[in-house]
Amino acid sequence: MQLCNKAVNKRIVTKAHKPLAHLQPQLNKISIVRSDLAAIGAVLLWASLASLAIALGEIPPLLMTGIALLFGSLISVFLVRGNFRKLVPEAKTLLLGVYGLFGYHVALFAGLQNAPAVQANLVNYLWPLLIVVLAPLFFHQLRLGLKHVLSAIIGFSGAAIAILSGAGFSRAFEIGYVYALIAAVIWATYSLGSKRIGSFPTAQVGSFALVAGLLALLGHFFLEAPVEISSTQWLWLILMGIGPLGGSFYLWDYALKHGNPQRVGLIAFFTPLCSTTFALLVTGQDLTWPLLMAALLIFGAALVGARGR
Repeated sequence: MQLCNKAVNKRIVTKAHKPLAHLQPQLNKISIVRSDLAAIGAVLLWASLASLAIALGEIPPLLMTGIALLFGSLISVFLVRGNFRKLVPEAKTLLLGVYGLFGYHVALFAGLQNAPAVQANLVNYLWPLLIVVLAPLFFHQLRLGLKHVLSAIIGFSGAAIAILSGAGFSRAFEIGYVYALIAAVIWATYSLGSKRIGSFPTAQVGSFALVAGLLALLGHFFLEAPVEISSTQWLWLILMGIGPLGGSFYLWDYALKHGNPQRVGLIAFFTPLCSTTFALLVTGQDLTWPLLMAALLIFGAALVGARGR
């Protein structure tokens, strides 16, 4: 009798699992599609950051950073569903996160306000290349190869073309390009530092944003002149906070955890091109051949460098 029951149970289990096995390829395809959509969403949100900053050009960099990051930090509160312990990072992780979010966005916004915005934005997008070039400083087992050197030459050539195409290279614009390059260095070193520290819950990005936002507002009160923010500007600031400074992090995290990292990484390489396109639309600037060449060189440099790792 027990043998009969076991046989019956085995048949039931087998029949129950057959449909699941049959559906597995479809489920995998759905997961890949969702991952791709999440990655594309993150890229589009990141690509909108420079355009939003250009639209908010009258808002000082520290004030813009502070308000946007505070709005961005609110997303984490909803995601942890009352388990606020998930928001508490280790001290070194918090310091790294504040360095990345505070330093990068202040430098980027200052760069966009003190140089031709489209060109400064392209200089900022040297950060994927800098991740490749600076990686040996963080991970001693890595070495710079010929492809890395070649990608560096290509990328910085693109940045030089972008700068020289920006209404002439004059001293009035130099400081903006310096800020943009500083932003690229900060984001590259933040990314490498995060990799070295190890994984941490994505929700903790909200803690980084909160502390960095408060620090930026404190800096604004001491270092920048007060300004009046219009209702339209408040709307752009909210969109910046919940978009490129908020929702993008969670979309990116979902894409990496549920998709092919190489496939997701390839999608990310289109961020500079999308960002440049958006910036051209916002500023009304024409797409010139030097500008197109600069964008393609910076895009190609990151791609060559990544393949050489």
